[in-house]
Amino acid sequence: MTKLKLGVIGTGRIGKVHIATLVQSVPDAEVVAVADINIEGAKILAAQFGISFVTPDYKNVINHPEVDAVVICSPTDTHAKYIVEAAQAGKHIFCEKPVDLSLAVIRNAIDEVEKAGVKLMVGFNRRFDPNFKKVHDMVKAGKVGEPNILKITSRDPAPPPAEYVAVSGGMFLDMTIHDFDMARYIVGSEVTEVYVKAAVLVDPAIGEAGDVDTAIITLTFENGAIGVIDNSRKAVYGYDQRVEIFGSKGMVSADNNFPDNHRYFSSEGIQGSLPLNFFMDRYLDAYSTELKAFCDAVIHDKPVPVGGQDGLLSVAIGLAAKKSVAEGRPVKLNEIR
Repeated sequence: MTKLKLGVIGTGRIGKVHIATLVQSVPDAEVVAVADINIEGAKILAAQFGISFVTPDYKNVINHPEVDAVVICSPTDTHAKYIVEAAQAGKHIFCEKPVDLSLAVIRNAIDEVEKAGVKLMVGFNRRFDPNFKKVHDMVKAGKVGEPNILKITSRDPAPPPAEYVAVSGGMFLDMTIHDFDMARYIVGSEVTEVYVKAAVLVDPAIGEAGDVDTAIITLTFENGAIGVIDNSRKAVYGYDQRVEIFGSKGMVSADNNFPDNHRYFSSEGIQGSLPLNFFMDRYLDAYSTELKAFCDAVIHDKPVPVGGQDGLLSVAIGLAAKKSVAEGRPVKLNEIR
């Protein structure tokens, strides 16, 4: 195999990002099929990128004879089902997070993947951001010594619609799940305890949907390190994505990305550009690197860099966070797992 032929299931916001990335930035990939129940929108997107096979039925992508691997970008409640069916059809799988909101369902999907002997990669794209990867690599190389304190700031530029919140699994399993994965990735140790203080400070409709929009999360790791994540669904100045890790030998941090680095100085103060607006801009390079890594793993039969267990563990932390909010106490991960 010299080029991986892919079918994409779901042509919504993230599906559009992945199709554009695969076609324009991943030389080892060829998108040969797309599926979406919104067939007219899928046809427009397929025509834009020269994809000839378009269908409203995901099964037609999974069972397409030319498809080597599927890219699952559909709603969360379909992910595990599609993973199982793709694995049983002998297709490799790239799936957006989360795999599911139930650990038992995720475990079953992983079992089916292993039984079929195919690869499953979960879409935690922030691992592939060059700034965050540099932080990870420096920690792994011992540059900061023993990790002591991790700080992650993750704030969206605007809240999602309340109707999306109601089906997404909530902030911890939709938004913060990326931060949980980053915490494990950067510290290099598993989370053992989660304690959350959370509130509805941005949009009352989110609270009415049963979720929160603002949180401070304290993590305890097996190696003794402590982590703090602060989340908000709305930062008026844009997409705020920062990481800092402090250890026995030093500290390393990664700041926001900006469209330019200009600074304007005047008698009224110092001004600069706002951070890149949202994940489609901020993580454009990360999406490309991520999908290149998936294609490389399949073509050359290497382990995927982010597997099903990574997806499982991040959901477990998210469920512990939800339990901590509900019960107002620290929650051990072994209570969840």
